[in-house]
Amino acid sequence: MFATLRIALMAIRRNVLRSFLTMLGIIVGIAAVIVGVSMGTGAKAEVDKRIAGMGQNLITVMSGNMTRGGVRGGFGMAPNLSTEDFDAIRREISQVTAVSPEARTSAQVASGNQNSFVQVSGVSDEYIVARSWVLKSGENFTAADVRNASKICLIGATTAKTLFGEGIDPVGQAVRIKNAPFTIVGLLEAKGSGSFGQDQDDVLLVPYTSVMKRLSGDTKFRSVFVQAESPDAIPVVQEQLTELLRRRHKISDGKDDDFMVRNQQETSDFFNANNRIMTVLIGFFAGISLVVGGIGIMNIMLVSVTERTREIGIRLAVGARGRDVLLQFLAEAVLLSVLGGGVGIAVGYWLAPLLTQLFQFPTLISQSSVILAFTVSAIIGIVFGFFPALKAANLDPIDALRYE
Repeated sequence: MFATLRIALMAIRRNVLRSFLTMLGIIVGIAAVIVGVSMGTGAKAEVDKRIAGMGQNLITVMSGNMTRGGVRGGFGMAPNLSTEDFDAIRREISQVTAVSPEARTSAQVASGNQNSFVQVSGVSDEYIVARSWVLKSGENFTAADVRNASKICLIGATTAKTLFGEGIDPVGQAVRIKNAPFTIVGLLEAKGSGSFGQDQDDVLLVPYTSVMKRLSGDTKFRSVFVQAESPDAIPVVQEQLTELLRRRHKISDGKDDDFMVRNQQETSDFFNANNRIMTVLIGFFAGISLVVGGIGIMNIMLVSVTERTREIGIRLAVGARGRDVLLQFLAEAVLLSVLGGGVGIAVGYWLAPLLTQLFQFPTLISQSSVILAFTVSAIIGIVFGFFPALKAANLDPIDALRYE
């Protein structure tokens, strides 16, 4: 076996340039497989990280209901969740640790001579619990502040940096939201990017009553966040929420909901749908490249059989069996493919982090993709090398010795 591999390696080394060009299709295909899978895996990991950053055991109730590409979502619909819905959820849903509505508005926020256009979220005092958000300094507003529509707020790390500068604690400072003065009572720890890629830290959290009465004039919520007490409680809470809201919104049997209830896993699946499509497309084109590379190996091996016809005839004449010749040429084809696969894996390992560095696209190389790529390259060598090897094994020794 080792002698066969050594002879195959010598045959490849006889024409290094031709061997490299033969492997090029395999190299490109395997590198594309590595990069494509790493992009899909990295994107999924990034989405899962951002979804997890939203909070633990979080269930989101969103206004409206629509279907896009077979996936149901509640984005972009008119707010239709009332304060009565929120009160009913708090009162009637069991196995829940925190509930908070969200009434959003965007506003010019100013402090001194600094100003910024910021997302202002009207929430309850339980919001930071539901979203697993930690205070860096100061304190949360209370249920009494919500009832009284107090002009106080929590400030995100990005907004604090923009308005007050790096390293300055803004707690106790005043900001003007649409010219209404609000006092900062707490500074939130940085969370980073959200599920849509937006900066979660460029925000002000205000009692929802203050937003609805003083800033936006809204009477409905776009969403409500519900934190289940444990992962096992999530399905039960979802079912209770659906039944409660269908009853309150007077939705009859057979009619579609005018709201959407989904947990973090469903949210992750929603955002990962495009990632899966991208991975499949890259895999498809990588597969085409691998087939082209396999055809190149078959072509060069057929040429090699023709060039070495007399050599094959001599081997057969001195006692070599057809099986020995078949194994010899099959070993050369597999070696070409495996070497190309090895170089492709190395190129993939180099390209994946380069993509992250140049385009900030998350990539994560998995061991399974490397094993898959190596296995595929070996299979291509066997499949596309078998016919030329069989042709060489079936040569007639006398005709082969006469070949010029």
